[in-house]
Amino acid sequence: MKTILLIEDDVVLRENTAELLELSNYKVLTASNGKMGVVMAKSSLPDIIVCDIMMPELDGYGVLSELSKNQETKHIPFIFLSAKTEQQDVRKGMNLGADDYITKPFNEVDLISAIESRLAKAAILKESNVQTAEHALQNQDDELKTLNDLKNFLDDNGETIHYSEGDIIYKQGDHSNTIYLISKGIVKCHILDEKGKELITALYKEDDLFGYTSFMQNIPYHESATAIKDTTLVSVSKNVLKEVLEKNHLVTLELIQLLTDNLFHVKEQLLQMAYGSVNQKTAQTIIQFSEKLNRKPNEPIRISRNDLASVAGIATETLIRTMTYFKKQGLIEVEGRNIKILDLEKLKEIY
Repeated sequence: MKTILLIEDDVVLRENTAELLELSNYKVLTASNGKMGVVMAKSSLPDIIVCDIMMPELDGYGVLSELSKNQETKHIPFIFLSAKTEQQDVRKGMNLGADDYITKPFNEVDLISAIESRLAKAAILKESNVQTAEHALQNQDDELKTLNDLKNFLDDNGETIHYSEGDIIYKQGDHSNTIYLISKGIVKCHILDEKGKELITALYKEDDLFGYTSFMQNIPYHESATAIKDTTLVSVSKNVLKEVLEKNHLVTLELIQLLTDNLFHVKEQLLQMAYGSVNQKTAQTIIQFSEKLNRKPNEPIRISRNDLASVAGIATETLIRTMTYFKKQGLIEVEGRNIKILDLEKLKEIY
């Protein structure tokens, strides 16, 4: 039995439509506003979503936009249901990625027909994607031996996704079903401590892999990931990557080495946070961001003070005071969010 999520703020219409769909042998979940609908879509992963446009809390366009950013919900067929019949509203919904648009009042035949056709299309596309992935795995001419080979495989077989600065890629607690390769941009992984303060756990730049938790267990992400600047990612299912690793033992060893190196750097960061002075922590963090952002020493980097303080493991106010000291010493130049390293060697000597 297929599951439909119906998001509609009109109580009578919601109940009548839900009953109609249930009589047509669908399992129906209902939400009375857009925000509730987004939460339910992410938690229940329905087979299709039927959503009103004009709603409180979050309108239908906002719902579609939010779900389009989530790897697990972006491919769920989405049908707008609205009394708005103006051509520009139809065009706006389709431009956002809606699969269909049904106007109120509607009849039972039109609604069921639209749902059935969209479910059939989704099933065909899903089957095609599975066959494409299997074909790619079965037709590798040579064994993948290096991480570069693996990244090329991801480029050829993964899905490209674009994120704007500040967009959340995934949240702590989301299902970890996807592995990401950064084609362009910078991503930070972060958690909140018991006081609600953000702690950046890792920075990833172009050509880095991230998002891997466990290849054997279906466990959630332990941290959140956010684009620091406009970012392009290539994503692939964890199951596809698992098959690749099972068939290519040399690249598996390369990935193990990558994980080992990451663990070493995390330990270094923890030691620095525990024993390093404020000046040392600040200097190291500025250089670390400069390297991750692919900037030459004399080119400015644009980064928030909160992110710098989070990685350094110090209070934002303390970091600002330390940067003011560095500025007076002629080590850095600060203008707004832009930081330019003026004396890299002296900055390195601090830590």
